[in-house]
Amino acid sequence: MRRLLWLSSGVVVGFIAAHLVNQTPEGRRFFARLNRGVEEFNRAFSAGYREAEGEAEDLIDDVEEALRRLRDRNAAD
Repeated sequence: MRRLLWLSSGVVVGFIAAHLVNQTPEGRRFFARLNRGVEEFNRAFSAGYREAEGEAEDLIDDVEEALRRLRDRNAAD
C-alpha cells in the first residue's frame, strides 16, 4: 500500500511539473519535440506491425496451400 502511495505521489508531482514546464516557451518547444518523437515512433511501430502481419498472412497462405496439396495427393491415392 505504501508503494502505491509513493507511485501516486510521483505521478501527481510529475503532472504538476509538466504543467509548469509547459507554461514556458522552452517547455512548449520541449513537449513539441517530444510529441514529434512519439508520433515518429508510433508510425515506425505501426509500419513494422503491418509488415510482420503481412508476412504472417503469407506464411499462413503457404501452409494452407501445402496442406491442400497433401490432401489432394492423399485423396488421389
